[in-house]
Amino acid sequence: MSTPAHSSHTSRPEDAHHTEGRALFQQADREAWQLITTNAVVWETYTLIRTRAHNGREIALRFLDAVDGGFCEVERVRLLDETRAVDLLRRHTDECYSFCDALSFVVMEQLGVSEALSFDSDFRSSGKIVLLASPS
Repeated sequence: MSTPAHSSHTSRPEDAHHTEGRALFQQADREAWQLITTNAVVWETYTLIRTRAHNGREIALRFLDAVDGGFCEVERVRLLDETRAVDLLRRHTDECYSFCDALSFVVMEQLGVSEALSFDSDFRSSGKIVLLASPS
């Protein structure tokens, strides 16, 4: 499945960021961006699609097929990453990061990644990450 097709199947036109997200994934496809995510984000995305989309299970399974087909590289979260994410959550008492976001921050730092394709304002508030999408 191509990146633009994947994007169109995992969000609905009425979703707030559908148009911008689709355009960003098309740009990523055209420019051959290296897309990296964590297995934790894959799990969270599967669940989100399954519970929110019409025909959610089918679409969520297509998402998993796209990931398995090389849509993006999946970085596996390790026990040390989990420990560091918990530490980050404890240190940042002024933020309400999700555990998945904290894991992403830890893995991004470990990999030297400083750009994120995300609409989540928590990535901007982390102070270390440049968003390639506008947060809500």
